[in-house]
Amino acid sequence: MSSFDPNHASGPGTRQQSQHRRDRLHARRRFRRRGRRAYIRSVYFLPSLATLGNAVCGFAAMYVAALDPIGLLSGDRITRFFALHSLDMAAYLIFMAMLFDAIDGRLARFTRHTTDFGGQLDSLADVISFGVAPAFISLQLIRSSPLELSVGLSRLIWAIGALYVSCAALRLARFNVSNKHGEQHHFSFLGLPSPAAGGAIAAFILMQRDMQRQSTGWALLDGLANVCLLALPVLLGAMALLMVSKVRYPHLVNRYLRGRRSLAQLVGVLALGLLVIVAHRYVLGLGTLAYALWGPLGWAMRRLRPRGQEPPPP
Repeated sequence: MSSFDPNHASGPGTRQQSQHRRDRLHARRRFRRRGRRAYIRSVYFLPSLATLGNAVCGFAAMYVAALDPIGLLSGDRITRFFALHSLDMAAYLIFMAMLFDAIDGRLARFTRHTTDFGGQLDSLADVISFGVAPAFISLQLIRSSPLELSVGLSRLIWAIGALYVSCAALRLARFNVSNKHGEQHHFSFLGLPSPAAGGAIAAFILMQRDMQRQSTGWALLDGLANVCLLALPVLLGAMALLMVSKVRYPHLVNRYLRGRRSLAQLVGVLALGLLVIVAHRYVLGLGTLAYALWGPLGWAMRRLRPRGQEPPPP
């Protein structure tokens, strides 16, 4: 007696069941495609708006830095002000972009709406504000300075700026593929974060501009301003290499400012805030440089410390 295989049976009922299964599979695939398209069309408004504010500030910083002196003849007071203080305002716009960059992550985690779309958009905005804009402002400052540079040196400085932009893009691409959602994964960074690198460049420019502005009758300040100007390409190259390095940098807010702290730490943070109000250019410049050097100095101290004296991992 031959056995009956229902999978090879041919009949109206079997054909209808097969067609029904194919229809359900097609409907499931169509629903998934529509779901993906709807996911891209619908974004969380406030975090994405803050991220776009970051990108707009970076673009505005480049626009303001490129204002021609003819803007001083404009009838608009705002245009004259930005043309007169173009490089200073461009540096402040970098810090405004940093503020938006901090807000968008906080909004996403506060509303529990951290998505891959938001992470990709944040990195694209960071490339503009902390990759392209700081290098462009630095080149504009050097180009507008009274220092006479040879053609070869000018091209070398441009190449350093291009290296900075490339390393910022590489840093953010590496962050995208290794990033994990959740506050517990953001207590340290592998390599100097791009906002810290851009902030260090912007603060250094503010400090140099203030020295140059106050150097009337002060030979020492005039010399320091020129030294800072010549050191700016070196700082660009150092920030570029630190961004793609494997040096660990702490997240200052998540590691040192959250939770309970002693009264002395509270007073120290208050004193630092007052110093920022009194002399913000120098405090920001020296503070961001200290954070940038924190990583390599800590790495060197760990390498030089005997193995038996290494502290336990956190």
